[in-house]
Amino acid sequence: MMETEHTIKIYEIEKPIRISKELKDKLKGVVSGKALRRMKLDEINCPVLEETKPFLECFVCPNHIRRVKGEIHCTGNPLN
Repeated sequence: MMETEHTIKIYEIEKPIRISKELKDKLKGVVSGKALRRMKLDEINCPVLEETKPFLECFVCPNHIRRVKGEIHCTGNPLN
């Protein structure tokens, strides 16, 4: 089992975030269209990159472990 370094709160935003075609392709078959629409309205404050990121970028990050009750569990490993 992976060790959780950070527990990150998910914030809802008003306007959906546009995501890149590469990110959309990565999510095809993993996330339903309805879930994708909802996830576009979520953002997080990434403790590794120290900036605000859309949740979908966090979801495909190698540090992402799971999403539970409005929070994300993250391994916190450095990203190169």
